[in-house]
Amino acid sequence: MFKDVGHLIRLSLLLLVGVLLFILLRGIAVPEDYGRYGAFRPQALEANAARPLSYAGHAACEGCHADVVEARQGSKHAGIHCEICHGPAAIHADDPDAAKPLLPNARTLCLGCHAVDVARPAGFPQIDAADHAPEGLCTDCHSHHHPEL
Repeated sequence: MFKDVGHLIRLSLLLLVGVLLFILLRGIAVPEDYGRYGAFRPQALEANAARPLSYAGHAACEGCHADVVEARQGSKHAGIHCEICHGPAAIHADDPDAAKPLLPNARTLCLGCHAVDVARPAGFPQIDAADHAPEGLCTDCHSHHHPEL
């Protein structure tokens, strides 16, 4: 009845070997605790916690840059910490001459939070950059630390 049964048996064996090889390689390559927290490895949390901190903290910035603190008074940006825009500054805080904080591209940085996005609350300031200011930087018209001015 089945004159070509040999082909089906070989194909089934090949498929079985492929599945077994996949299971074996997956067991070797995937960490044992993978999936405990969804698609994250708990060991990644430990590895990140072991890395040295590179953020100085808001208080370190305020200690030396009182003029910026004063300029931000009353601004909607007053609650945004310096390192959100300027990047990690621990090296700069330890030795101000060793590294200067990042001076970001204002247009790219501002649009990261203020580009029109239906997921943002209705009262949050959002702009369509092409209509609002087709060229130039946001800081051409707005103060970066107190944008309402």
